[in-house]
This record gives sequence, structure tokens and C-alpha cells, in this order.
Amino acid sequence: MGSHDETQRVEEAIRRIALENAIKHGGRAELRPVLGRLLAENPDLRRRIREISSLAENIVKKINLLTLEQQIETARRLWPMLLREERERIEEEKKLPPLPNVERYGEVVTRFAPNPDCVLHIGSARAIILSHEYARMYDGRFILRFEDTDPRLKRTSLEFYDLIREDLKWLGCTWDEEYIQSDRMEIYYEYAERLLENGNAYVCTCRREEFRERVRRKEPCPCRGLPPERNLSRWHRMLGGEYGEGEAVVRIKTDIDHPNPAIREWPALRIIDTERHPHPRTGSRYHVWPLFAFANGIDDHLNGVTHVIRGKEHLTNQRRQEYLYRYLGWEYPEAIHYGRLKIVGAELSKSKILRAVEGGEYTGWDDPRLATFRALRRRGIRPEAIRRMMIDVGPRSADITLSWKNLYAYNRKIIDPIADRYFFIDDPKTMIIKGVRGDYIVNIKLHPDDPGRGTRTLKVKARKGEAHVIISAGDFSLLKAGTLIRLMELFNVKVSSKGENIILAEFHSEGYEEARRLNLRLIHWLPEDTGIPCEVIMPDGTVISGLAEDGLRRAHADQIVQFERFGFVRIEKAEKKVKAIFTHE
Repeated sequence: MGSHDETQRVEEAIRRIALENAIKHGGRAELRPVLGRLLAENPDLRRRIREISSLAENIVKKINLLTLEQQIETARRLWPMLLREERERIEEEKKLPPLPNVERYGEVVTRFAPNPDCVLHIGSARAIILSHEYARMYDGRFILRFEDTDPRLKRTSLEFYDLIREDLKWLGCTWDEEYIQSDRMEIYYEYAERLLENGNAYVCTCRREEFRERVRRKEPCPCRGLPPERNLSRWHRMLGGEYGEGEAVVRIKTDIDHPNPAIREWPALRIIDTERHPHPRTGSRYHVWPLFAFANGIDDHLNGVTHVIRGKEHLTNQRRQEYLYRYLGWEYPEAIHYGRLKIVGAELSKSKILRAVEGGEYTGWDDPRLATFRALRRRGIRPEAIRRMMIDVGPRSADITLSWKNLYAYNRKIIDPIADRYFFIDDPKTMIIKGVRGDYIVNIKLHPDDPGRGTRTLKVKARKGEAHVIISAGDFSLLKAGTLIRLMELFNVKVSSKGENIILAEFHSEGYEEARRLNLRLIHWLPEDTGIPCEVIMPDGTVISGLAEDGLRRAHADQIVQFERFGFVRIEKAEKKVKAIFTHE
């Protein structure tokens, strides 16, 4: 096909056109329009149509193997102009407020630090997206750090490391560096020993109840005044296994009369019986483990984190860590604490989700009833919708309550322009229409605002002046004798009588203008004896069964379509029977 450069130019043109076609049609490019556009732009290629067709077919197949999110990301990276129309359909993006004191740092570094004891859910979105967006906003670095230093209470599982990585990639929040705290135990030991040597920490062997009572009375425990050599001796005994679980704790010295009891003499490292509670990555190798405030304080400095973005429930941890930083001669990073974010109707307790999935209450981490990212992805919620909502909420300190409707509004703006329309009849009931003079062939746009997407065809056959269609049980229940309605895109009818499962009606008129003049109710329908069986799994776990248009057989897994007057759904399977997951109205 000519020179190497020429071949590359043609491949690039095909890839660009195929990406645009795929994004426009919900993630699946069609070969024929891609070829047509290519030849329109490059008429000289017509004489090599056979070679070009083969090349285009291969490229289109590769593009269709990508998810819609991957297609959009590729277009954004290589041909951002392809997304201009998409961007114009979405509200002008709000910008995040600037980070404080950026000029003091050579590079902005942020982090997201999950505990791999469960999959991620919508409650984690704010920390992830704000941290990632700020790093990208300043051309900085975004770090993923797994907090896995509590094998007793936080039941870390190997599967969650990878599932969390997958969730971040789906959100489009790729990371520049990754750390796993269970790999860094010797580092924590080194700094604990330094603090003990300098007299800024001590090993406490007091009974927990006695210690708490002393702290409440603002009195030091006897261990606080021990010399460094005694504390180091105790420390080595801790490492050597001479103390059992709960018998010794490394504490950071603070102001003993600090107004917040949670900050007074806070615990930095403790003993865990890893014979009983083995760590999934290190087994029983370690039994002295750092607590949250200590490990994260050390790592934020060593990882070069400049801006910590987290919920205001961590303000106490900041006050604790400020002692640590002062003793080690470090400067505390900028801390942005946002308010609590509540989403009405979403279960955001990881422990409850974990128990429910393990107990069989849910079918898995992607059960549509859950608020996990995997469940939202399965339902057809786009990561861009979550990203836009969290950026609009921003890092404000006030508490905020949102509902699912807020997320659905963001998602609708993204999927509405790309979702083909179809009729779906749940729990079908028959309507017999008399006075129909002949057959009707109805061509309906796949998308009302995009004629280029093509049409779908429905055929209604009249036998002896009578036509049979099916309508949904919901519409059936509202109709009664004398009611005038319009069958969408077909004609207007008047209900004559109603039985248990059948409605008799009379042809009234054909034009939509008449329906508009009479303000008729519009209902969707399908010709009787047509349609593909379809099940829709709803967000509450119930299943709605019915028939969808035969044209839905062309749909592919992961495609978002709109069932008119029903809602958006994500196609999970489209074979002899369609399985779909309800997205939202």
C-alpha cells in the first residue's frame, strides 16, 4: 500500500474516524460508515479499496475491544477535537479552587491511601478524585499507598489490592507511584527507635484501663519518665516477641494536659498476635505493627506528599502527627480537610458491605443494590459523571448531603447523547385495534437528535381490518373505555373495552398533530408476536421481565440504551435473551 509513511497516515486516519464513530454510537464503531468517511476525506484511496477495507476492519475490531471510557480517553489524548461536541453538551466545567502555598513546593504531590479490606465505594470518590485532579492540575504526582498494617481488625485480603487498582483505573485516576505499607515495616521500626532514643517516645506496659484513667486525669503514666535506654530495652523485647498482644505499646509524648484526650500520649506501634491473625502478604513475620497516624505520618514525608486532602474527621490525626513531625525535624504538609459527604440511600460502611457479600445477601461486589464502584459501573454510571460531581462539590469544609438523583443528573448528560432508543414492554398485555385499513411500517430514529444514527423499523400488520399490538402492564392498568391515546410514532386509538389481559380499541386518527391538539397520552408498544425476551435488574434487586424490540439483538454488552418511557439501561447480555441493568430514568 505504498510507503511506510503512507500506510501509517491511512492507519491513523482510520483510527481517528473509528474512535469518533464508536464514541458517537455508545462504544461500538461500524465498519461501513468508517469506510465511507475515510473515502470521502481521501478519494484517492478508492482504487485500493480491497486493501483499505481489510485494514479498516482490523482497526475497527481493535477499537471495539476498548470500553467507551478507554475510547474517550484515547481520543482525549490523541485527537481532543473529536470530543468538542461532547464537551459542549456537558455544562462548563467548574474549576477546583487553587491549592494553598503551591509556590513553596517544587512539585505538588498528593496521595490516596486505601485500606485493602474491601472494594471501593462512592464514599471514597471525593478523596480519590480531588487528590488525582489536583496532582494533574499542577503537573504533579499522584501516589497510591495501601494502608495494610492492621491484620487484626482490618482484614486485609489479597484480592482487594487488585480490585482497588481496577477501580482507580476505571475512574481514570491512574497513579504515578505505588507503595504498600506492609513492605515498609523496617522503615517504621527505624523511626520508632529514633524517637525512643531521643526521648520523644516511650514503651508503655500499663494496663489499658489504668492508662486511660490517668490520661483522663491528665496524669503521666510511670513509663513516661523512663530513660531512653530502658525504653530501647523494652522496644527490643517487643521486637523479640517477649511481650504478648496488648502488653506493650509505643507512645508518642505529647502535652499531657492537651485539651483533646485523643491526642494525649497517642499510640504509635502495638503488638498483634499474627499467629492468630496472619497478614496476607507477610504472614506471621512481624508482630509489632504501626498504627494509622504513625505509619501515614512517616510515609507522607518520605513519599514527598505536599498536600494531604482528606475528611475533617482526620483533624485529630493531624494534631497527633504534628508532634511526630516536630520531633523528627520535618515540616508538616499542607492539609485540606473537607466536610462530611452523605449520599442518601447509599450504604457506605465497608464492614457492613463485607459481611453482607460474604453472607450471601448480595450476589457480589457488583450487585446493583450496592454503592461500590463495581456496582455503579455495572449499572452504567460513567466515571466521568462521578468525577464531575466530586469536582463540583470540591474540597469545601461544610458538610454536604447528596442523593442518587444528583449523580444521575450528571450521568444523564453524558449518556443521553450516545444512547440509542428502543421500546421495552414489561409484563406485556394485548391491545386489539379495529378499523385499521392496512399495514403500517414505522421508521423511528434511533436517537431523536441524531438522524445520522439511523432508524429502527416496526411493522404492524392488519388482518381483516384488525391490528394486534402489545403494551406494558402499567399503561394497561391506566386505560379504560372511552380513553383516547396515541401509540407513539404510529396512530391514535380510542379504547372500547377492557378485559383481564386484553384491551379492545378503535382506530381514531393518524396524525400526531391531532394527538397534540387533543393532548393525548403517549404510550409505547410493539407489534404482537415480535420482540426479544428481556430482563431488567433494578437497583433494589428486583427483576422486571418483558419484551424489547427485535432491533436490540444488534446491541452489544456494555452498551447503554434508553428504553423509552422506562429509563436508561446497560446491556449485560444480548443473545437469545437480553439481560440489562437499570441505570436510572
